[in-house]
Order: sequence, then C-alpha cells, then structure tokens
Amino acid sequence: MSSSQSDVVIIGGGIVGLATAWQLHQRDPSVRMTLLEKEPDVAVHQTGRNSGVLHSGIYYRPDSLRARNCHQGRIALQEFCSEYGVAWQQTGKVIVAVTEDEVPRLRQILDRGRQNGVTCRLIEREELHELEPHCAGLKAIHVAEAGIVDYTGVCRKLAELLRQAGHHLAFNTQVKSIRQFADRVELDCTSGTFAASQVVNCCGLFSDRIARKSGQQLRERIVPFRGEYYELRPEAEHLCRSLIYPVPDPRFPFLGVHFTRMVQGGVECGPNAVLALAREGYTWKQINLRDLAESLTYPGFLRLAAGNLRTGLQEIHRSLSKAAFVRSLQKLIPEIREEHLTVGPSGVRAQLLGRDGKLIDDFVVQRQDRVVNVCNAASPAATACLNIGRLVADCL
Repeated sequence: MSSSQSDVVIIGGGIVGLATAWQLHQRDPSVRMTLLEKEPDVAVHQTGRNSGVLHSGIYYRPDSLRARNCHQGRIALQEFCSEYGVAWQQTGKVIVAVTEDEVPRLRQILDRGRQNGVTCRLIEREELHELEPHCAGLKAIHVAEAGIVDYTGVCRKLAELLRQAGHHLAFNTQVKSIRQFADRVELDCTSGTFAASQVVNCCGLFSDRIARKSGQQLRERIVPFRGEYYELRPEAEHLCRSLIYPVPDPRFPFLGVHFTRMVQGGVECGPNAVLALAREGYTWKQINLRDLAESLTYPGFLRLAAGNLRTGLQEIHRSLSKAAFVRSLQKLIPEIREEHLTVGPSGVRAQLLGRDGKLIDDFVVQRQDRVVNVCNAASPAATACLNIGRLVADCL
C-alpha cells in the first residue's frame, strides 16, 4: 500500500474529471494533481458509451447551468479538438415534428434555442427533404452548429497532456472512504492512501455515494437509466446524412430515439430509456442487487414510476422487441426495416432524481468543506466538459 500527497485529487477518469484537471492545470501549472480512476483506462463508462454528439444547447432552460455551459463549452471543445487533432465535425441537425400536435412544442424549442444564443431556424417540409431526403416530417428546426466528436479521443488526449505536465493518473484505484481534516483530505483507496488540500468528485454513476462519503448531506439519489442503440448496416447508412431528432417529451430529460452519424463512420439509432439493473448494467443480464435495491426502494423512483407507468412499460417493450424499436425509428425515416439494423452498444445515464420523483434537470455542483462534488452531470456534460471544469476551478 502506497501513500501520495497532492494539492488536488480528482476522482473519476471520465471526460468531466479529465477536463476539470486540464482546466486547473491551465489556470495554475504549479498545482500538483492526482486523478483516481477505478478502471484500467479513461472513458470506460458514460463518456465512452455515448453517441458522440456535440450538443448546441437548444433544449435547456434559459440561464440554467446546462444552457450556459453547453453553448460555451461546445465552442471550447471544438477549439481543443482542432488544436490537438481530435476528430470532430460540424454536421448540423434537424429536430422534426411528424404530427401537427408536435408543431407547437417545436416552436417552443425554437424560442428556447434563440434565448440560449443557438443558431437555429424553422424550416418547412421541402427544405427538410433537401437536408434529409429520407426523413418524414411536417416542419423541423435546423440547428447548423450541432456536430459530432470522438469523446474517447478527447479523454485520451487530455490524459496524455496531463501526464506530460507531470500530473499523476492512478488507475485501478477505487475510493473506499474519505476523511476530512482541518488542513487536508485523506482518501483510503484500494491501491493506497491519497491526501490532498482539496478533492473533486467527478464519479458520474457513483457521484452521490462519493458525495455522502465526503459528508455531503445529499437527499437526492442517482438512478441509472440504460439507453440501448442499434446501428445501421452499411447499405442503409445513406438514409441519414447527419443528425435526425424527434420532438422530445417535455416531461423527461431524454431526447427520444434518434439517428446519429458518428465521427468514426456509421450511423447509430437510439437510445431508449429503461431502468438499469445495475449502475454499470449495460444489458438485462447485468444485475447488482445493491444498486437495484437502492433504486426500487427509493421514494423518488417509486413516484416517478407510478406517474409514468405506461411510458415506462413502452420503453421496456421497445427494449425487448426489435420490431417495436423499428416502429419508433420509422416515425422519422419510414424506409427503415428490421434487416437494416444490427445491435449496437448501450450506455447508462447517471440521472440524479429528487425524492419527489422529479428528474433534476440541471448540473449540480456542491461543496462540502474541502471536497467539491459534481453530483449531476448528465447530458450535455460531455459537450460542456471544459466549461464545467472552469466552474469547478472557480469553486476551488
């Protein structure tokens, strides 16, 4: 067992943890940092399992942390990728109303996007078909600045830069306990003891548990939702040119099944949203009894499930039935057939849920003495990572 002393310890080797470390280094290169990651590499969970979209910030409540940090963070991330040779592309995207009752909600999204400073405009069916010839729809919003990026590549480049700057990245290192003292924080980990003047918790799916270890009185709880994807076979990839999204249900933070052309090639379709049976449960067979019991006995989840039983059952049906998944996709691209799809990867979203059953719809960053806890960093946290890093640096 080893012992290590740093100025700052960051827990979590996903994109938010790495971006936070990079922003701290940019602000003061003399700061000695250690980054702890329980996996053998960076970006193993949420970061490495999302669809790689550079979000514009069109959906989010004006003046929220998500809106402000997404818009500014996307620009910062694009500049970072251009400077360091990480693959990204500005593709634009369309948000499509396929029925008349979706048009008023589409206009509300357009107004919100304009309030958030997003370059977006309403287009009619004819222009939609010029952009996406195979897409059904009555009207759409065209968001020119949306794009795609290699988030895992961003993480690997950040890790490389941090190592070159002399900071320590400790892999296969899981935090067991946190003890706060007047002048330092000590972390007992599986690979030794680490001490620092300050600590940042960027643990994503486990951020609430780490926050409680730090002494944070966090009433809310992370409830994991799995999103499953299919991929288009090469002969069907021409059906989607860029990014095609439905009009989202305003009751949920999930954007609905959509089409995403990926920066490394290919097209993903999805995701749905079902309760994961483990915080790292990427299939129905991956079950963690502690995680599952926490979800099923949490008052917030029980209230959410009771109020949205029909929607929840539909999501489960779509998870278990490829035909049902295809029917959802056909609302946007009617030519899609089951034979066009192969099973793709899945991811688990770390969603902070209130005890009242309401999904927390903004980033949550809280300080507990010498520990800063990033407790809710769901989408668009990857797009906004560099700005979230600045926000955390301000807290320190």
